[in-house]
Amino acid sequence: MLAAFAVAGLAQAAMAAPFAYVPNEKSGTVSVIDVAGGAVVRDIAAGKRPRGIAMDADGRRLYVTDAASSALLVIDTGGTASARQVPLGRSPEGVSASADGRYLAVAVEEGNTVTLIDAHTLQQVADIKVRGKNPEHAVFSPDGRWLLVSAEDAEQVDVIDVAQRRQAGSIAVGLRPRGIGFSPDGATAYVACELVNTVYVIDLATQKAIARVPAGKNANGIAVHPNGRQVFVSNGTDGTVMAIDTATNTVSATIGVGKRPWNMALTPDGGKLYVANGRSNSVSVIDTASATRVADITVGELPWGVAIR
Repeated sequence: MLAAFAVAGLAQAAMAAPFAYVPNEKSGTVSVIDVAGGAVVRDIAAGKRPRGIAMDADGRRLYVTDAASSALLVIDTGGTASARQVPLGRSPEGVSASADGRYLAVAVEEGNTVTLIDAHTLQQVADIKVRGKNPEHAVFSPDGRWLLVSAEDAEQVDVIDVAQRRQAGSIAVGLRPRGIGFSPDGATAYVACELVNTVYVIDLATQKAIARVPAGKNANGIAVHPNGRQVFVSNGTDGTVMAIDTATNTVSATIGVGKRPWNMALTPDGGKLYVANGRSNSVSVIDTASATRVADITVGELPWGVAIR
């Protein structure tokens, strides 16, 4: 009976408390950070090389790509069930969930494809070829109509029409596009291009780049504030995060973090930004209002990104 109450309590806490989830590629775990307390409260086993991470709308499920098993792991955040595995192609990376909860999209490097999965049945809906080689991220637009796909060996962002299950076009950007984020209204996308140290601003209506914002060296991760007035970009070589003012498309602040900052996530209110530092084995926490780093939290080895309920 005590064990049952303990499991039930853990499940309720997982649904109620604000947590940040960090996949650690070398440790084979997901670190769970209590956002209120600012500390890791547990680690979840997650294959051998967990990388991409996403979460369903109610915070009950984590979706984690495991490069070692070429699978998508479906993890119950309450700890009441074993992880399920959805087979994928070789070397899956980024995963995203559509805002309506219908679909998951996974970028699969070696196949140069994006796998579309029904989030309810966990069945593969389509495996869509893209032109860019080694796709890293496939991110849904807020309305779920489009997927934007970045690839390590490309100078464009590929555009997938979700309803048609096919690539509908490409948008020219700089070499090696990585992180992608959308404005809250879905009108604009922001793409970090690593080898040209630039964030490209894309108009979704015309599917063209309309501005370029100089960033730091090896720009890669992108996070868009819920109010749409700031975009954050991580700079892997510089060990910094820059805040971009979307009204002027200029950098308004530069904040030092750990070594090789990578993918990031904001709390739902936009008050805190959590940054995975791949070479520091830590997550830096940035207060977005003051643009200052307020904490560093030790996690597992080679953290890849962050998801926050």
